[in-house]
Amino acid sequence: MTQANLAVAVEDPILLVDKDPRGVVTLTLNRPHAFNALSEAMLTALQDAFDAIAGDETARVVVIRAAGRAFCAGHDLREMRASPSLAYYEALFGQCSRMMMSIQRLPVPVIAEVRGIATAAGCQLVAMCDLAVAASDARFAVSGVNFGLFCSTPGVALSRNVPRKAAFEMLVTGDFISAAQAQEKGLVNRVAEPADLDAATEQLVASILTKPRQAVAMGKALFYRQLEVAIEPAYEDATRTIAANMMAECALEGVQAFLEKRKPSWR
Repeated sequence: MTQANLAVAVEDPILLVDKDPRGVVTLTLNRPHAFNALSEAMLTALQDAFDAIAGDETARVVVIRAAGRAFCAGHDLREMRASPSLAYYEALFGQCSRMMMSIQRLPVPVIAEVRGIATAAGCQLVAMCDLAVAASDARFAVSGVNFGLFCSTPGVALSRNVPRKAAFEMLVTGDFISAAQAQEKGLVNRVAEPADLDAATEQLVASILTKPRQAVAMGKALFYRQLEVAIEPAYEDATRTIAANMMAECALEGVQAFLEKRKPSWR
């Protein structure tokens, strides 16, 4: 690589952000030389992007994908070893946890599009997304235990996506699972051949875009709230939410359109 090319590579943004006219925001992890590891800078870039999307009422769907051969290899271990202190590690994992929770708190669905490997915090990122589509040759692992580091924070997301024993097996062995196994366990929604991955993601995006943003936002917020409480308060929350949704313009128009046997006209 020439000095000029090296300068360009160094200056490339680590997170590419693109928004199309439909309101689909695509975030591309852009550290292919480092397997898109979650450096402090990457965590900050993702947090900034999610904060911006949270305040953008024209955003409808978020797709997270990655450049290169890997989706995300987890935290940047070289960077982590450069400042070994308890205070530093607590701050780093706290920063990562806040970023991950921002995904759940967004009012729009977030889809992970996975090519290559998703390991440790990279697997956590997939699990925290609302939906996930994977290439058939993608692989997933929470492999920190292989290096003496139990994937505690990834385990929070993983255990809320796959059955308990399956999650613990992944955490305690660090073994990889295939895309087909990830789908069987509930970590990903759909699996497609690598050449068809973009189309599979687009199919999911297109379906979401036909639904009213307001109803989806209310539903997503309720979905995660009710998971964390007992069934009775969950029903109470759901009752309040669906009643409020029924009074919203999108539901009034949708029900009227159904009664009139026409397609709804949502703004």
